[in-house]
Amino acid sequence: MTARPQRIGKYRIDATIGRGGMGLVYRGFDEVIKRSVAIKAISRSALPGDEQAGAIDRFRREAQAAGRLVHPNIVQVYEYGEDEDLAFIAMELVEGSSLHQELARRRRFTLREVGSIMSELLDALAHSHAQGVVHRDIKPANLLLTAEERIKISDFGIARIESSNLTQSGQMFGTPYYMAPEQFLGQHAGPAADLYAAGVIAYELLTSIRPYSGGTPQIMRQVLDPETQPIPPSRLNANVAESLDAVVLAALAKPIDERFQSAGEFAAAFAAGLIDSLALTGESAPAGEPVPTASSTLTGAGRRLAALHRQQTLPPALTAPGGRGGPGGVSSAHKPRLLVVDDEERILTALKSVFRTDYHVFATTDCERALAFITKYRMHAIISDQRMPGMTGVELLRRAKEAAPSSMRILLTGYADLAAIVGSINEGEIYRFVAKPWDNNDLRAIVREAVTVSIELSDLKTPAADELRSQRAILVVDASEELYRATRELMADVGPVRQATGPEAALSELAAADVGVVLFDLDAGNAQDNANLIKTLKQVYPQLLTIVVTKASDSDLMIGLINEAQIFRFINKPVPLKTLRGHLLGALERAREFERQPALVRAQAPEPSPRPRLALPVRWLDRIRDLSERLWTRRR
Repeated sequence: MTARPQRIGKYRIDATIGRGGMGLVYRGFDEVIKRSVAIKAISRSALPGDEQAGAIDRFRREAQAAGRLVHPNIVQVYEYGEDEDLAFIAMELVEGSSLHQELARRRRFTLREVGSIMSELLDALAHSHAQGVVHRDIKPANLLLTAEERIKISDFGIARIESSNLTQSGQMFGTPYYMAPEQFLGQHAGPAADLYAAGVIAYELLTSIRPYSGGTPQIMRQVLDPETQPIPPSRLNANVAESLDAVVLAALAKPIDERFQSAGEFAAAFAAGLIDSLALTGESAPAGEPVPTASSTLTGAGRRLAALHRQQTLPPALTAPGGRGGPGGVSSAHKPRLLVVDDEERILTALKSVFRTDYHVFATTDCERALAFITKYRMHAIISDQRMPGMTGVELLRRAKEAAPSSMRILLTGYADLAAIVGSINEGEIYRFVAKPWDNNDLRAIVREAVTVSIELSDLKTPAADELRSQRAILVVDASEELYRATRELMADVGPVRQATGPEAALSELAAADVGVVLFDLDAGNAQDNANLIKTLKQVYPQLLTIVVTKASDSDLMIGLINEAQIFRFINKPVPLKTLRGHLLGALERAREFERQPALVRAQAPEPSPRPRLALPVRWLDRIRDLSERLWTRRR
């Protein structure tokens, strides 16, 4: 390890504080003006000979790019210098953490915090682009948060200066998660690439996930495929208004001319969408804060909204940024249909108020009329109160399922007829149960999820039930229950679907039921423990077929599962329901083949592993030992 220098240029070096893209970062001190600084330095001798010239050129360009920018949200460069071995940049020292570190700690930002971050980021980009500087590597790691939680953009190491010829066509620069399509293609990366990266950051701040996931090849395929589009943020965060969806999705548009054409335009549209989102939570813009109007944000957004409609990326009932219906909105005839049934007019009025913007709402106090609506119109979701005159909500939803199997059914109740409710959920008549008094944001999220499943179900081509019917169960290991509910609806015509909320419950289910396929959410707990459990189960229960759902991109983990557990399929989150159904049907058919030809089980069973790498909690091992004995008894 190279010893820390005592001085670099005129600066005393006090500590090593990090490692940059091309060298070390030190804490320094200017003894003349008594100011602490950050010093990024690279050593020529530490670089391969054929890379020295290019690396020094890029380093000098970073200083030139950032040095011409004077903005409160950009790290200020004070000096660039070189000696025989070192090149260095002395810059503003930012005391705090990076946005990447905050996200890694799973910090959830409030809407106001997101608004502040995006406003400062886009204001800084507007200044940078006006000076002819394109950053080209905007990402959370390059956004520093001061002690006052103001944003500072850093690391202009691969920036492009409009007057510079250093960047050559065909070179691919950037960080994959935040790279625009043109960067993956090695094409000219202008201001639109920075705005695309800002759109990815906005998506991540609002949803806690990135719009595309996987390793670099998977991300590249998703970004370049025009048919692959991100899930609208409002489906992942009920506090996000659909007008803000439109803004974020426009920023992530794949064709450059369908994105925002300037940081200022993006900022105005985002502010308008944020105000709509705050209104959903009962908040409003603070006094004195400028409120963008629809006319100020729609100059270029209309074209992009139309393009998003063509791409079918918009969620139901999307309105233009800053608006709620009206010109540019979607007519109720084209919105998903929601039926609300309650014997109290005040409840109907409240629910219609909550949902009228996003859905074509049908409302009635009469169950027979509700059934007539269901027969006449294709309802995506039905909300019914349990305590209805003449017919309980459970009975209404049971009959609704018979009349319209792809409609998702939600029971609203203020008391617990537990036996009826539990039975109906287990039989699939009820998709979700909501207790009074409900939370509007929670209810919006539930209905949004239900409508999404309903739309997916309506598009599926269902083979004849006789061809599909299976007596063996599908076991869904899913802590959140969302995957279980979707699977239960998807596979209702095929066979039983059971749920376990975690690994221990899964072992109990495997011991008690005849399970042919396990759909395992690898993120339900510790991913490595879950992977080791899946590998161990395959040795104990070789005929078991496992489909793994995950948002992880740990290649070693995945390769281990493929090699040691013969995983039937992997599905990346967010889970496409059509794909999920296809994989589940394929797994059940393979299970039938195993029953008809036991030799297939022996042929694909993994070799027992003598190595102690499959470390598992002791309580799990006891359950596995019990499961092994039960399976042996069954086989005999």
